[in-house]
Amino acid sequence: MSDLAGLTALVSSLRTDLVTSSRRYADEIAQVHPAHRRDAENLLHYLELRGHDMREPQERLTDLGLSSLGGSEGNVLATVEAVLTALRALAGEAPGPAVPDGSPANPATGDPATGGVPTFAESREMLIASTEALLGPTPAGRSTRIMVTLPGSAADDFPLVRALVERGMDCARINCAHDEPRDWAKMIANVRKAAAEIGRPCLVAMDLAGPKLRTGPLTAGPRVVRLRPARNAYGRVTAPAECWLVDAAPPTAGAGAGAGAPDDPALDVSSSPSPADAPSRDEVPAGAVTVPVPGAFLARLRPGHQIRLRDTRGAHRSLRVTEVTATAARVETDQTTYLGVGTPLRVDLVPGAAIAALSGRPTLSAGIGELPALEQALRLGVGDELVLTRDLSPAQPPAPGDVARIGCTLPDVFTQIRAGHRVWFDDGKIGTVVTDVGPHDLRLRVTDAPPAGARLRAGKGINLPDTELPISALTSKDEADLAFVAVHADIVSMSFVRDPDDVARLRAVLAAAGRADIGIILKIETLRAFANLPQLLLAVLRERRVGVMIARGDLAVECGYERLAELQEEILWLCEAAHVPVVWATQVLDQLARTGRPTRAEITDAAMSGRAECVMLNKGPHITDAVTVLDDVLTRMSDHQHKKSPLLRELRSWHTGP
Repeated sequence: MSDLAGLTALVSSLRTDLVTSSRRYADEIAQVHPAHRRDAENLLHYLELRGHDMREPQERLTDLGLSSLGGSEGNVLATVEAVLTALRALAGEAPGPAVPDGSPANPATGDPATGGVPTFAESREMLIASTEALLGPTPAGRSTRIMVTLPGSAADDFPLVRALVERGMDCARINCAHDEPRDWAKMIANVRKAAAEIGRPCLVAMDLAGPKLRTGPLTAGPRVVRLRPARNAYGRVTAPAECWLVDAAPPTAGAGAGAGAPDDPALDVSSSPSPADAPSRDEVPAGAVTVPVPGAFLARLRPGHQIRLRDTRGAHRSLRVTEVTATAARVETDQTTYLGVGTPLRVDLVPGAAIAALSGRPTLSAGIGELPALEQALRLGVGDELVLTRDLSPAQPPAPGDVARIGCTLPDVFTQIRAGHRVWFDDGKIGTVVTDVGPHDLRLRVTDAPPAGARLRAGKGINLPDTELPISALTSKDEADLAFVAVHADIVSMSFVRDPDDVARLRAVLAAAGRADIGIILKIETLRAFANLPQLLLAVLRERRVGVMIARGDLAVECGYERLAELQEEILWLCEAAHVPVVWATQVLDQLARTGRPTRAEITDAAMSGRAECVMLNKGPHITDAVTVLDDVLTRMSDHQHKKSPLLRELRSWHTGP
């Protein structure tokens, strides 16, 4: 019995530590919202519990057939009391003082306002109440909500928004880093309309952009479109290259032309009217390559016409017209073709002998209009050097033998960073270390990149996991955006939050706007935010409607992919202790949303995401399918698992009964 006595003494000592922690932090508990005081106290109990190494006692409790402390997140003191009571019973002792069920006064603090520490039955209801306060009523069939990032097209695509709500979207997310307030207003109107038509609630959450560090601009590339047919292993064309000619203003004559004009006579149609009887079709397919030409030229095209040209290399090429609409024409070619601004296009209206009947004007001619500049990039491999500079003028890709340079959008970096600090680019695609620090430039050495190298483009994210920057998570842009958010949104998400001061500033701005009632989600995406998570939770619990997002993209870059799973679990545990709902975010069913086919691993990830209160999907061409699949997975898993605890539903796959 000595081992049992020792274990009883250890758990009894642990209980004393928990009660002491409540008294020690009584002032902090008193500052949170009255509805969250029991949540805050349980959070502090959990932090005290996890300040002990309980691995060996856990094994001893399991050997005795007792419930371990591993699932105590939601009701720490009640769990410790239950284990202690069982140990005393095994030892033949009288039970000690226990936590009263629903006692009016907290046995730890004596504060009647808290209503007592949460019991087993209450803790789950407390989390449900906090989740419904933030994210609305629990959907039928599953307890985990689905949040979807709306694409910019949702502003003008009501059928898409309606389909998302119909298939299971519980919260629409709008990223303030993209689009404009007029677009956000249209997206929100579509969400409200769809929810009303379907009779299914759908909230609107808006993400503040925050102080995201990004690479500076690069010089624009050439204005060229390349058409390249698909070929098999023998070099034979298996599918022609295609693009759509679309109506545009006429280009400047001769600009960027691939070759001089042919000798045969031509009809200049740059200003001729369009016929009223042109064929019609809904629109150019999404994602299709488009090339602008004068509208009058476009209006004369018919299926079967051959468009002759000499491309930017001077190569003779031909585009055949296969389809014509009121505003566009589809063309195909079996040869690789480079089209530039002003490249002359000619069409024989009538072939062969009929040319003579056309009064000397047998052809149409026009030049290609303005094309978007190709995006330039810096090619970097392990061992290469890169200069990161304050200068935000467009940088030129380096000549052979020169060191690449690119700007950084945040000047504070150059006063805080030190040699040896890590710098990651583009969501962790390129890793570097600082080798030299100057007043205007940093010299970096690439330490991590794919074997074939990686391209670094303008506007890509920069992460500094070793550098503490003296900046607020709330930028001037965020404050301006909050004027819109406060009027239109149900929830605001704070990006790159670091410490309680960031939370206090957001709360002050919202209070000044008359929206102290708006839901607040803290996005945990930096190591500093993770380290400060207990303090961040106590700060945000001063409001009623609160939540946390595990922003796995930036967090993985900052902590390293190897640690992401560990940090993700710890965030889930700590938030459960505070009865704060969690949003599981970044790359959930990402390949399914982008390509229409999921990977096996992301289906498993989707199943595990059911341990959070909400799962976020990013936009993609197949986002409606992703919502359908996620709804199905979460519904299936809701009968099997709650948080870390299996529910032990009957397994029908291996039924052994009669």
